[in-house]
Amino acid sequence: MSLSTRVIAAVGAVVVIGAGTVVGSVAYASNQGKPEHPLATLVVGRSSIHAGPTCYNDGKPLNKDAIAKCQADAKKAGDAGDLPSSDVTSSDRIGVGVDPGVADKGWWAATDGGQGQAQIASLRTGSTFSGLQTASALLSTSSENTRVTVVENDAKTGDIIAAWFFDLKNKDFVPTAQ
Repeated sequence: MSLSTRVIAAVGAVVVIGAGTVVGSVAYASNQGKPEHPLATLVVGRSSIHAGPTCYNDGKPLNKDAIAKCQADAKKAGDAGDLPSSDVTSSDRIGVGVDPGVADKGWWAATDGGQGQAQIASLRTGSTFSGLQTASALLSTSSENTRVTVVENDAKTGDIIAAWFFDLKNKDFVPTAQ
């Protein structure tokens, strides 16, 4: 029993098209390269958001003036509602993740909530995720919004390389009468 020439040609065409698709996909993916900047991810409950750094100097340390400008820019963006944000309730759990390159140098994360500044992750290297903490310990008690700051901080030199800012919008917040 022999296959007809049409069947052989059709199978051959499928193989050629499939191989071309695979080669084209690999070529496309390899040309994508690394992202322009590292990302940080904020995990709240079952959702997450990620963003590029608010302050970044192509992987080089930020000087004191750049850090001061970064903090001012973050405050301005937060006041305008332009920072990446996530809704949160006090029963949610919150964590932060960073790219492996950031984890290799060192990083930490904190909020401006809790009793002053609340640590999500103290300075660490090698770890890309902070673990999850209860939101109630991290949220501001005096404001509906809590700012999360993630900093790439070279553990060897102490230099700040990048900073990310996120806002948490506390859906359980009840203002107190004054």
